[in-house]
Amino acid sequence: MYFSSYDSLIGHMLLVGSECGLRSIDFDYHKKKLAAARQKPDWTEADKALGEVRHELDQYFAGKLRDFRVSLDLRGTEFQLRCWNALLQIPYGQTCSYADLARKVGSPRGFRAVGMANHDNPVPIIVPCHRVITSDHKLGGYGGGLDVKEKLLDLEGAIWRRPHPELAFQ
Repeated sequence: MYFSSYDSLIGHMLLVGSECGLRSIDFDYHKKKLAAARQKPDWTEADKALGEVRHELDQYFAGKLRDFRVSLDLRGTEFQLRCWNALLQIPYGQTCSYADLARKVGSPRGFRAVGMANHDNPVPIIVPCHRVITSDHKLGGYGGGLDVKEKLLDLEGAIWRRPHPELAFQ
């Protein structure tokens, strides 16, 4: 496993990758996860190995990148993978509800399960769980904090306080 410290507009993050691609982005505001990663004997600090991820994140935060192209190494249950792949289909600057996403993945009553899959998303921002809001147009939850979710939506110019098109990401 490779890891890299990354400072962004929304705070410090720990990037973790494997030979197959990016495995996780962890919000690490107090750099505790970075310190723990440095203690793992089988992990290597490698900014260069995660250079493309760093570059694309820089471009995203500068407002110059809308679609990430980095390879991902997502690990999860079949349901989680379906949810995360559906998240990848939500266009930049748009939102959908948890209920919309539940219908998209074939579980129309599973909006709570979709919320848990979003909670367990190992690659926030790139797998854009921040684009999912509640049916009544509230932010819902976010692992990086609701202030960060709002900043990401504002960065993308998303209009989430007003009604959004039903299943806009089909």
